[in-house]
Amino acid sequence: MIALSLAEIASLVGGRPHDIPDPSVRVTGPVVRDSREAGPGSLFVAFAGERADGHDFAAQVVGAGAVAVLAARPVGVPAIVVDDVQRALGALARAVVERLGATVVALTGSAGKTSTKDLIAQVLGAHGPTVWTPGSLNNEIGLPLTALSATDETRYLVLEMGARGVGHIRYLAGLTPPRVGLVLNVGTAHIGEFGGREQIAEAKGELVEALPAAAEGGIAILNADDPLVRAMSARTKARVVLFGESGEADVRAENVRLTASGQPSFRLHTPSGYEDVTLRLYGEHHVSNALAAAAVAHELGMSVDEIAHALSGAGTLSRWRMEVTERPDGVTVVNDAYNANPESMRAALRALAAMGSGARAVGGRTWAVLGAMAELGDEALAEHDAIGRLAVRLNVSKLVAVGGREAAWLRMGAYNEGSWGEESVHVSDAQAAIDLLRGELRPGDVVLVKASRSIGLERVAMALLEQNASGEGEACAR
Repeated sequence: MIALSLAEIASLVGGRPHDIPDPSVRVTGPVVRDSREAGPGSLFVAFAGERADGHDFAAQVVGAGAVAVLAARPVGVPAIVVDDVQRALGALARAVVERLGATVVALTGSAGKTSTKDLIAQVLGAHGPTVWTPGSLNNEIGLPLTALSATDETRYLVLEMGARGVGHIRYLAGLTPPRVGLVLNVGTAHIGEFGGREQIAEAKGELVEALPAAAEGGIAILNADDPLVRAMSARTKARVVLFGESGEADVRAENVRLTASGQPSFRLHTPSGYEDVTLRLYGEHHVSNALAAAAVAHELGMSVDEIAHALSGAGTLSRWRMEVTERPDGVTVVNDAYNANPESMRAALRALAAMGSGARAVGGRTWAVLGAMAELGDEALAEHDAIGRLAVRLNVSKLVAVGGREAAWLRMGAYNEGSWGEESVHVSDAQAAIDLLRGELRPGDVVLVKASRSIGLERVAMALLEQNASGEGEACAR
């Protein structure tokens, strides 16, 4: 964070100093909510959670070097006491962002947010000091903490914004007002909470409504291939830039193809020229993500050569998103278990199918180890059934549906599509899937593991990659 005195912070958040001998002492380290991350010069934000109350760790963090605690009550050590810790954190982030000279880039969408954010961070990082959302910390706590990690040297602040209802993105954009706003897509993630795709579009469009006008430098970057996103151009005063495979897109891809290992290659066209790109990521769905990142970078002054070079060198920054690792015995494990919704599940299955062409050449098979997609409401049965059917249509060799009712729906979809034999099975839990796979996998096989975060299927991928007692070597990530 930029250095601020405790007196300044108290004024910015409307707080009351308690047990602070010297209000001129400055916070020079990070703002943290995890007591284990507190260190010299830091500010600890005390949240009262379901399992632990941060206030109980106040003495510990100050002992570790924290300057003070942002708290809801006096804690016996230097503290700034506020009525609402979350709102105070947001107010501090807003004040710090206003003092920074950084360009704020915000993005949202139903699928691909984290992968696209990681691409934007790496591309802009080649152009200047960049701070970005770690992982998927895209809510009312994670977003201000990310913003507060920026310093005076930060040139770009790239922020992922999530939403579980109308008004959420409006609130986040109010904390860190963006100059560039990117909307990727409108899908069915969290549709059970929103009530429908139109309501999701209403919520996602709050981002472009928050942008400054074109005359003030506001830029709305919209997916030309998604009608609900493209329609958001009527909801903003910012200048609109379109990306996609549509011929009307300002930034578009041509000659899209996949390498034998499933990595996308295409010709990137921008208003200032074109260049060829081959991504290190897996799956054709990353083409759209890359185009979105290219559109942001182009609008912020990067040349097409710089963009293409940075995209071609970019990798995965966040764990368990199409994380591809080849074991010493030739089995490839694709850990995409961080989260799942119908759009991302389809994209992952298509990526697996593409990787299967290389697997079949060496006698391997493709395995889809899938679990439930959460928060789909009334659409849950139909969406799980459709994913099971898609696995069969894509000629995935083996479907392993893991879990309870939703997994049974996945298996039912595959069965009804024509998977009547051993091509698809339903197992009770992650351990049952591990036991099955350990006995069945052979060199050349490719295994995709994917489900909503709450299902915990990363256990399967991690177990398949662990060094075992038989002396398998450590896996090598591609």
